[in-house]
Order: sequence, then structure tokens, then C-alpha cells
Amino acid sequence: MKQKTMVSTSFMFLGMLFCVCLISANILETKQIVIGPVNITGGLLVFPISYIINDCIAEVWGFRKARFVIWSGFVLNFFFVLVGAFADWCPAAPYWGNGVGFHAIFGLAPRIALASFLAFLVGSFINAYVMSVMKVLFHGKKFSLRAILSTIAGESLDSIIFFPLALGGIVPFEDLVLMRVWHCSKNAL
Repeated sequence: MKQKTMVSTSFMFLGMLFCVCLISANILETKQIVIGPVNITGGLLVFPISYIINDCIAEVWGFRKARFVIWSGFVLNFFFVLVGAFADWCPAAPYWGNGVGFHAIFGLAPRIALASFLAFLVGSFINAYVMSVMKVLFHGKKFSLRAILSTIAGESLDSIIFFPLALGGIVPFEDLVLMRVWHCSKNAL
């Protein structure tokens, strides 16, 4: 009985961590940062962790549980975005002077969340599906190889869909293309 509780606790923790990574990545997408010669979004600092967690859940508990966590993440993310958008819409107190900064983050959040939803939906399900199919093909062995290949497949599709929808018209086109290429190529390493 203790082991069943431990599995449930581990699953619950990974599910919560997945949701936090998803929400954090979407908010951090509003910050453009420079790493060496490349401009990226702050969300790329945490976003790949969500794929690793997704791989672990698919590996241990299967595709159905991974799918449950993906949908849970999106429900919680949209709740967060709706609350943030509502707070952004509400009039600020007369003494509060951070409205422009707050709007810069939460005003863009619904667009990022929608782009994220579409892109991550495709990417996460492809990631979990590839991981599950390869688990059968490799008879449960070669987890590292399966995790790398499934992550490359999922994150590549995610990037191709996400960046133009979330940041098109905000980030210069050349930088947008470089962000997508860099994001996809770093996962291949």
C-alpha cells in the first residue's frame, strides 16, 4: 500500500511541476533575452523542462496519464491567464504606477497562451506518442535515446507553430526565425 501512495505522490508532484513550468514559460515569453549572439525568449529557460517531465510521466505511467497532465496544464494556464487579463482590465489604484509594466506582461499573455495551447498541444502529444511507441519498439529500453528523439520531435513542431503566432509582428522577422531555429537545434544536441 505504501508504494501505491508513493507512486501517486510522485505523479502528483510531477504533474504540478509540469503545470508550473507551463505557466512560467508562458509568462517568461514576454521577456526577450540575449544569450551570446542569439536573442531568445525567457520562456525557453524553463519550457524544455516541461518536455522532460512529460517524458517521465509517459515512461512511468503511460500515454493516458501524460495526456491528463497536458490537459490539466492547459486548464490551469488558461485560468491563470484569465485572472491576469481580468486584473489587467480592472482600473488601477490611483497611487499605483506600474500599469504599463503590468500590461506589457499580462496584456500579451492571452496571445501567448493561445499560441502556446495550439503549439504545445501538437508538440506534447507528439512527444508523448513518440515516447510511448518507441518504448514498445525498444521493449522498454534506451530511455535516454527515446527521450531525446521524442523531445526533438515535439519541441520542433511546437516551435514552428508557437513563435509566429505568439510573437509575430512584435519580434523582428529575422529574430523570430533565428529563435525558432535555435530552439529546435538546441534540442538536437
